Amino acid sequence: MRVLNEPYSAHLESFINYLTLERNFSRNTRDSYRNDLSRYLVYLQDTDKRIENIVLSDIQVYIVELHDAGLGERSVARNISAIRSFHKFLVREQILATNAAENLHQSKPSLSLPAVLTVDEVFRLLDAPMQEDPPGKFRLRDKALLEFLYATGVRVSEMINLQQSNCFLDAGFARIFGKGSKERLVPLGRTAAEWIQRYRQELRLSLSKKDSGDYLFLNARGGKLSRMGAYTIVRHYSVSAGITKKISPHTLRHTFATHLLEGGADLRAVQEMLGHSSIISTQIYTHIDRSFIKEVHKTFHPRG
Repeated sequence: MRVLNEPYSAHLESFINYLTLERNFSRNTRDSYRNDLSRYLVYLQDTDKRIENIVLSDIQVYIVELHDAGLGERSVARNISAIRSFHKFLVREQILATNAAENLHQSKPSLSLPAVLTVDEVFRLLDAPMQEDPPGKFRLRDKALLEFLYATGVRVSEMINLQQSNCFLDAGFARIFGKGSKERLVPLGRTAAEWIQRYRQELRLSLSKKDSGDYLFLNARGGKLSRMGAYTIVRHYSVSAGITKKISPHTLRHTFATHLLEGGADLRAVQEMLGHSSIISTQIYTHIDRSFIKEVHKTFHPRG
């Protein structure tokens, strides 16, 4: 897990001290709170959220991501409890004026989703690395990365841990290992496969070091690309493409699923590609799909 910066780390330590000195919580309980809240605060940090500006919908999006990552109901409930207690403490200490987590509930919010890109926005984003002037040093890697995310809908953690040996470019598939090393095959598509091949041949060889391992996507030092590195790449090219929505790698996962459903894909097939253990997790995208259908009806039907 990434190191927390100030003020996130200071707020977390103050809360843990409170649990120790005033609530007399056991070490195991404190460790659970620390682990859950560290992950939450890393999410805020990675998405450039200032804790004083957090609103309920921001936390709901995070809870959706926990479900999407495969956490069970009990684990999600524990995370929600930790977040609510943490925000209550920050209000008590007058660090925050209001408690954004006060009305946070266990049920997974189905409508509080991150932004979904239109097809035009996706194409602009995917084209951005090769259109920059002057051309970026890592544009081939970035182009391959963006194409891969949109082609497969994988989680960012699955993407940064992808090994070259699990990319079957000729067959057009990648072997993905999700939560608990659960394995699935996802289609790459011809375009993503071509850009990955070009990146491997023209750039990755020069980035690779003795200890790079077999990771597909490398950073400037030859190490495995980090979650924050992937987030920075997506944000950089979204600005270059003139996209005003605040997006992240997870946005491309949502967009992947939404565009498939809008195109008539079977929900079970989308579930398999996303690596959801339950179709309930996949059904979150049907809300977006219904909104799209309603908008089409309103636009084109004579009585819409």
